[in-house]
Amino acid sequence: MAHFVIMGCGRVGATLAHTLEDAGHSVAIIDQDDRAFRRLRQGFTGRKVTGVGFDRETLKQAGVGEAYAFAAVSSGDNSNILATRVARETFHVPHVVARIYDPGRAEIYQRLGIPTVAAVRWSADQVLRRILPEQHLAGDFREPSGRLVLAELDLDAGWVGHRISSIEKAADVRVAYVTRFGEGLLPGAGTAYQDGDTVHAMLQVDRSAQIAQILAKAPAKEYQ
Repeated sequence: MAHFVIMGCGRVGATLAHTLEDAGHSVAIIDQDDRAFRRLRQGFTGRKVTGVGFDRETLKQAGVGEAYAFAAVSSGDNSNILATRVARETFHVPHVVARIYDPGRAEIYQRLGIPTVAAVRWSADQVLRRILPEQHLAGDFREPSGRLVLAELDLDAGWVGHRISSIEKAADVRVAYVTRFGEGLLPGAGTAYQDGDTVHAMLQVDRSAQIAQILAKAPAKEYQ
C-alpha cells in the first residue's frame, strides 16, 4: 500500500481517488472549495484537505512528505504546474503528473521534467499510467497470441544520458519509440535517454515484473 496525494476534486480527481482507494492505497485529496468533496462517494475514507494545492502547509496536511505520487488535476494549468514542482522539488515526491489545458505549453513543462497530460486527450487512466508503474506494463497493444505487449517503461533517473540500446540490452526489450516534448521519436543507434522522455517498448508479458525490477534501478557498470 502506498500514499497518493491528488490536487483537484473535480470529476477526474474524484475518479482517481476512488480508483486508488479501491486498489488498497491511502489517498488525500486537496481542493480550495470544500463543496467539491461532494463528488466523493459516501464511503470514501481518504483525507480531505481544504486549501490551495501549491501551499506547503496544505501539502503537508495531505501527507505529501510520505507520498509515493502526486497528481495535480485542477482546472488551472499554472496551479497544476506550480503544485507539481513544489511536490517534486520541495518534498521530493518520486512520481508526479500535471493536467494541462494548453497543449502548446507541453514542451515547456516537459523541459522542466514534469510529465503532463493534455486535457484534449484526458482520462483518469492516463494519470494512473504515470503514477503507478505497474500500470505502464498493462500495455498499449498486445499481439494476437498475448505473449508480447507494447508498454511504457518506468526508468530510474540513473538511465538519463545512456543510450536506448543499453536499455534494450539490459532489460532484453525492443524499444519501439520514445515520446520527447510531446512528440514521437524513432530512436537511432546513438539516441540517448533524456530526462522527461517516455520510452515505449515491446516486451514479453511473462517478464514484465523482471523488466520493471531491472529498470527501476540505476544501470549496472557494464551499461555505464
